[in-house]
Amino acid sequence: MVRLDVELARRKLGVGEFAELVGLTPANVAVLKNGRAKAIRFTTLEAICRVLDCQPGDLLEYVPDEVVASRSGPDLEA
Repeated sequence: MVRLDVELARRKLGVGEFAELVGLTPANVAVLKNGRAKAIRFTTLEAICRVLDCQPGDLLEYVPDEVVASRSGPDLEA
């Protein structure tokens, strides 16, 4: 689980301002923030941590698949 939204809120940073500071588009920040990203470059993670003055562990949390599935409701695929 990506906790970027929590860190942005703690620092009262909007997506647009944060995107500019990190060097990403606001759309890409939204993808990261909403947990839809499948991967992240280490250079991007480094830039995010530099801007937010945090560690990668402040942004990323491991949640087992079964916990994620139980939070999102029943599986609709057959």
